[in-house]
Amino acid sequence: MRPLVAKIKPAGGFSQVVHISLNVLLPIMLFILVRINFVQLALVLILLSKWRMLAVRPRFWWANVRANAVDLVVGVSILVFMANTPSQLLQVLWVVLYGVWLTVIKPASNTPMVALQASLGYLAGLLALSVGWETAPLYGLVLMAGIICYISAHHFFDAFDESHTRMLAYVWGYFGAALMWVLGHWLLFYGAVSQPSLLLLSLGYGFATLYYLDHFDRLSVGVRRQVLFIMLAIVIIVIAFSDWGNKIV
Repeated sequence: MRPLVAKIKPAGGFSQVVHISLNVLLPIMLFILVRINFVQLALVLILLSKWRMLAVRPRFWWANVRANAVDLVVGVSILVFMANTPSQLLQVLWVVLYGVWLTVIKPASNTPMVALQASLGYLAGLLALSVGWETAPLYGLVLMAGIICYISAHHFFDAFDESHTRMLAYVWGYFGAALMWVLGHWLLFYGAVSQPSLLLLSLGYGFATLYYLDHFDRLSVGVRRQVLFIMLAIVIIVIAFSDWGNKIV
């Protein structure tokens, strides 16, 4: 999948300078549009910034969309955070973080950095779902949770050339949607983070850590037990100390 992405990136010279300049300009434009309350136009701008996905033959469109899906999730999530942040200083901070993503993290193609891209997209997407869609219909939450889990898992496993990438991504996407369907009937919040998002983040990062360490032959029995214990402890704490009578959906 990554070679397709490389074909649509500027090779160097003037086009590379223009590409970097546009990446720096995009977060600034989002900030301006949010400040003047044109959030929908900012969303359109994010989508238009990915026009290169379709600048190839139609048979490559789906592959390019899937390869760039994490970048879209991060961009839309940053927009959600900016639009729901009353502080101008925090909005500027989101601008800086998005600029770092576009110029430093997203262009990287080595295995650790691609895994980091998937992890950050997973985190940003689920948190944005909690922040921006807490009053959305349950079917919308289920659909978005499944999509975020799927594309993040696919991006993560694709970094390791996993032979079962598609199957694992579908399984995790289904699990995320199913968990959101069950817990979405209560939709409890811990600050700005919903209960389903907290569990998906805990379990997702736990399993990703185990896979990552095992891939590089650094997973000892002790580390495996520690990670599994932390994951189990978080799940037990969430289940035991949640007010299940506080149903808001």
